[in-house]
Amino acid sequence: MNIAAAANETLAHNSNVLVYSAMAIYTLAFVAHMAEWVFGSRSKVGRTAAALTAPATATAAAPARADRQGGGTAVLERPKVITKTAAGSRDVPDGPGAAGGTEKGDLYGRIAISLTVLAWALHVGGVVTRALSVQRAPWGNMYEFSTTFAAVAVGVYLLLLTLRKNVRWIGLPLITTVLLDLGLAVTVLYTASDQLVPALHSYWLWIHVSCAILSGAVLYLGAVATLLFLFRDRYEAKLADPAGKQPGAFAASVLERLPSAASLDKFAYRVNATVFPLWTFTIIAGAIWAEAAWGRYWGWDPKEVWSFITWVAYACYLHARATAGWKGRKAAWLGLIAFACYLFNYYGVNIFVTGLHSYAGV
Repeated sequence: MNIAAAANETLAHNSNVLVYSAMAIYTLAFVAHMAEWVFGSRSKVGRTAAALTAPATATAAAPARADRQGGGTAVLERPKVITKTAAGSRDVPDGPGAAGGTEKGDLYGRIAISLTVLAWALHVGGVVTRALSVQRAPWGNMYEFSTTFAAVAVGVYLLLLTLRKNVRWIGLPLITTVLLDLGLAVTVLYTASDQLVPALHSYWLWIHVSCAILSGAVLYLGAVATLLFLFRDRYEAKLADPAGKQPGAFAASVLERLPSAASLDKFAYRVNATVFPLWTFTIIAGAIWAEAAWGRYWGWDPKEVWSFITWVAYACYLHARATAGWKGRKAAWLGLIAFACYLFNYYGVNIFVTGLHSYAGV
């Protein structure tokens, strides 16, 4: 018995070491992402040249041209343009990305991704080792949930990159929030390895909580895209109004490299719509587990109430995206409110509200 306890304690210690090591590598990845944005910013001369050549290369109606160069043919292809569905809206091509189309910026971006992969591997190792130390699912309290949530969020991001999706622009805000999440987890939310209360000893722990973590990770990516959409949409609106106040140099340097507002809006909608059925199943699975543990499917516990409020908020967002008068910024604000409900359901309810779900502590 003492040998087993010592082994579990060693595994818990190794888990902490892996998580701290992952945080150190994530910090290096954060610096590399910052370098990507800094070295990817074009000079004033470069931006002026790009603006002068934009009519010839970025106009949606301009056909592809073929120029003779040294006896060969160089094809200048028309850039990809994402068109908003609203009538009379802007047709704007996606930006060049965080690297700004520069070789040095792209180099730092690749370094950032490599460091992120290494940090994520250590991070996952820490989560798995924690599970081995407690011999159960590694999300029985807020510390374990937070570390697993961050690992899943980074994993989804890397999966999208593997599928060659244009999401490298989300790397900097993602790594920033992952560091904040892990910092909060290891300082404020940390809980030593321990067994769970009898109510949690069920296979529904694996099903219900894992679905909640995956749903939250994907909803987080949608929330980041929605927030950036609001900034990019305002930026495009200012550019479309020459008589109005134009964006400053810093705002232009950052926002011009993001995908178009239409692309960001479409990305946010797609990820939210894709994961919404999983969040629905999460609530249903929680109700089934509640019946098995407490003898009732629904008891208006604060966690249950706010899970339902979050579901309603995202249902309103998806409905707004399908309603002509609520597309764009109005729907985006609904999406951010919905994710704020998810965050309060996790942090606010667990820390400040007493209920049946308070058994997990912090």
